[in-house]
Amino acid sequence: MKNFFNNYYKNLFLGRMFFAGIGISSFLFLFSFFLTWMGDLPFIFFGLLVILIFIDFVLIYGQKKGFFASRSLPERLSNGDDNEIKLYLESFYSFPTRVGLIDEIPFQFQKRNLWFKSELKAREQKTIHYSLRPTKRGEYAFGQIRLYVRSPLGLIIRRFNLGTPVTVPVYPSFLQLRRYELMAISNRLTEIGIKKVRRLGHSMEFDQVKSYVQGDDYRTVNWKATARKGELMVNSFTDEKAQHVYCIIDKSRAMKLPFEGLTLLDYAINASLILSSVALVKEDKAGLMTIAEKVGSIVQADRRPTQLGKIMDVLYKEKTRYLETNMEALYLSVRSVLKQRSLVVFFTNFESMSALNRQLPFLKRMAKFHLLLIVFFENTGLKSLTDQPTTDVEGIYVKTIAEKFVYEKKLMVKELAKHGILSILTPPEKLTINVVNKYLAIKAQQKI
Repeated sequence: MKNFFNNYYKNLFLGRMFFAGIGISSFLFLFSFFLTWMGDLPFIFFGLLVILIFIDFVLIYGQKKGFFASRSLPERLSNGDDNEIKLYLESFYSFPTRVGLIDEIPFQFQKRNLWFKSELKAREQKTIHYSLRPTKRGEYAFGQIRLYVRSPLGLIIRRFNLGTPVTVPVYPSFLQLRRYELMAISNRLTEIGIKKVRRLGHSMEFDQVKSYVQGDDYRTVNWKATARKGELMVNSFTDEKAQHVYCIIDKSRAMKLPFEGLTLLDYAINASLILSSVALVKEDKAGLMTIAEKVGSIVQADRRPTQLGKIMDVLYKEKTRYLETNMEALYLSVRSVLKQRSLVVFFTNFESMSALNRQLPFLKRMAKFHLLLIVFFENTGLKSLTDQPTTDVEGIYVKTIAEKFVYEKKLMVKELAKHGILSILTPPEKLTINVVNKYLAIKAQQKI
């Protein structure tokens, strides 16, 4: 009895055609009281309906293993990106079927309308593609695949509970990372918005002696090699290598502001990962540090093949804290961990000049020993208010206050520059491109 309940009754549903047939049968019985000429027509129709229901039941449940379904997932999902999911379906029925499919996706996506419809011919295979965009790092649990199968009669619906529940981690945006890595390796970063920077002078890092080609600097002619070869030879120089690049991520409450589903912390994490990758491709050493009310994770700068994996594993676990940044602890950690002059990229956020002034003394001290680059964010909500037309006094007041805050952000850039500190004021969606641009410009200008 229990097996019958689990195998039949529990997964048995009635289709629209069933209710349509019952409705028509009810009306025929009702009208037969008033229209005597209908005779046995209601009984004949109802009998045919019962026979069709029985046939449909046999068709749907006659095949013990009617369907197979599986889900194809990446080993990990990329935060903030569209991740492709594949659902593989295979029918073992000897007749065409109509299928409704529910994939039990993690609750973090808050989607209740993920319903797919498909039609499969006899013994046909089909793959359904869709994408999911996570906005938080962590573990995401997928459930089963629910299939609702109907025969051509459509009276009975059978549910199949297939697939295996699985938990997948969501890591910082490694899909963007791969794209930037490939572009950096092939020197095609300009295709995704990275600017070419005019080189001032040249690096003193010797690369090789090569034949002269049009455009080479005459000042680099190697006269001894020219005399030996009998043709004009020049010295080739390359960017200095093995320079230390540290990303410091502020994970205090100032980085919890949301933008298009992601927090500022997540944008900073994604940009840090990509900047570290580009630095490693350029043969620099990449390191990482996180800070809130106390110093968090520290990854010493290195350029081993496993370095990027270490940084990604650390960033995967980071979460926003609810206290202010302890700048004194950060300064002391920078002095103890960073043993040589480095490029320090500090991802943080200031919403007022007073917030900057509280941190400025420690920033000035760090800038004495390292090349400090402060990256903070435009308030895109306030900026959109300044662009809106106003029609009343309240609108004028709101727009004036918004313009004041936007102007104050620009004053922060000038204040930092006054003390010899580099800065980037950027909207969140352009963070990665702007940071990589600045790093390449610093490399080209030999500032480190």
